[in-house]
Amino acid sequence: MITAASEASAITLMVLVTLGILGWGFYRAKSFGKLGILAWLQSVVLMLPWLLFFGLFAAGIYLNLVGILFLVVGSTALYVFLGNQLRSASQDTVLQERATAMLKARQAVNAEPANQKAEGELGSSGTESTASVGEGEGIPIPATDLQAIQGIFGIDTFFATETIPYQDGAIFKGNLRGDVEAAYSRLAGSLEERLGDRYRLFLVENQDGRPVVIVLPSRNDPKPTTLPQKLLALSLAIATVATCLETGGILLGFDFFSAPERFREVLPIGGGILAVLAAHEIGHRVLARRHQVRLSPPFFFPTSQLGSFGALTRFESIVPNRTVLFDVAFAGPAAGGLISLLMLVMGLVLSHPGSLFQVPADFFKGSILVGTLAKVVLGSALQNSLVDVHPLTVIGWLGLVVSALNLMPAGQLDGGRIVQAIYGRKTAGRTTVATLILLAIAAFANALALYWAIIILFLQRDLERPSLNELSEPNDARAGLGLLALFLMIATLLPLTPSLAGRLGIGG
Repeated sequence: MITAASEASAITLMVLVTLGILGWGFYRAKSFGKLGILAWLQSVVLMLPWLLFFGLFAAGIYLNLVGILFLVVGSTALYVFLGNQLRSASQDTVLQERATAMLKARQAVNAEPANQKAEGELGSSGTESTASVGEGEGIPIPATDLQAIQGIFGIDTFFATETIPYQDGAIFKGNLRGDVEAAYSRLAGSLEERLGDRYRLFLVENQDGRPVVIVLPSRNDPKPTTLPQKLLALSLAIATVATCLETGGILLGFDFFSAPERFREVLPIGGGILAVLAAHEIGHRVLARRHQVRLSPPFFFPTSQLGSFGALTRFESIVPNRTVLFDVAFAGPAAGGLISLLMLVMGLVLSHPGSLFQVPADFFKGSILVGTLAKVVLGSALQNSLVDVHPLTVIGWLGLVVSALNLMPAGQLDGGRIVQAIYGRKTAGRTTVATLILLAIAAFANALALYWAIIILFLQRDLERPSLNELSEPNDARAGLGLLALFLMIATLLPLTPSLAGRLGIGG
């Protein structure tokens, strides 16, 4: 039983987590000066309506639909205002950078003799000589290829000072010069011109947080899905169709596997769950195709509880940068979650006395998000012990749970990839460990938590492999969307406490 002390602890934990996320964002943003602070404020504004809504809700105050729309409109107006300020500040920064570049150019003209001497030491191509990075002892790259690779470095991109063997390739230590994306583009383009498609160039951080270049043979690229793996994916997809229909039968009060002739009765519910799963996968693949990366077939996790717990999908090509990783990871739960949310709201609006399903009022205590939306739409009807609801309400809620489970910030789940894209691999590794610990604790009260802890531990605990350009971060709008997705994940999976449900009038 949840006591008042545990309720207060849960609310305090939510507040601390939210403040921690915002504080971490501010810490990262302040190093970029005014531009960083403005971008951080934009991400805060994106979350502001939800923070206020659930903050007031935790205090026992709930807003009606008009209040929610007012918050959203106000947040949008403030976001646009900050965007204008950000663009204005960006233009000022660009002008300052151009002025600084012109000043440096004039200084370079005055120091021309010294520059000529330096160029003579570096070679006529303006790149570092092979001798300065060693003779290639122990490097598993052919000498001619190694010499060509060393020739791509220069004083205006990446000034290489040391070469170290690494797997089937090499790590080049040195100093990164200029803009990260521009430097990577020039380095990768020069490598392709010299050696074609035989090598991949990664720009990452080492353990000391300094940029390094890693060059590996292209034979180390992710391998395509084999025929047995494709057959396994197909078998799991067929099993998922069956479990979605079985879920429909359970909701209607009978066992579909024992009465398959009642196929027509379970088809609308099972089809609705399958539509959410399909939207999730289509979202991934539309963005993957836009960014020209390949995905494996989805390996679904069938279950009669929800129809499916989602799917495991891996990248079959190297991700170009963290922005692409975010877009592909975010698109799936965004598409599936949006359709689920629309189904839920539409189902609540269409609900009336005599609707197909009668669910206990305690049903709406299982999720903060579902409970608050139901209170806004259904009002005093939630005070009854049984509430008549439209089938779309149940389908939408199941879809939201599936999307939320896949947004947990762990390993190669969508949530783990989103955290890795926004905050980097170190933070993603920490959130994976934290998620496993929380699931292990929750497993004492919920078998579903134990199931997911096992899935993550044995199948998806490893982080996604580094992107080609691991240094360039997603823009702040994407960071804000990622935080919003994680926030809604918590609101979906976290249940209402008895006292909060009582103050809202859910269950009498």
